[in-house]
Amino acid sequence: MAKVLDFFKESYQEVTEKVTWPTWSQLQNHAVVVLVASLIIALVVLVMDKASSNVLELLYGTK
Repeated sequence: MAKVLDFFKESYQEVTEKVTWPTWSQLQNHAVVVLVASLIIALVVLVMDKASSNVLELLYGTK
């Protein structure tokens, strides 16, 4: 049981004293980058889906 308590104590100490947390400005900037990247990836997937759908409709002649 002592090892478990030591683990939690050391974990808390590491989070409070050793971790470098981002500033609010950095956090906002990174969130914007993630949002933009997610939108770009979603658009690429949409284009690929539509293109493959059109190719398959062309090949099979169904609509």
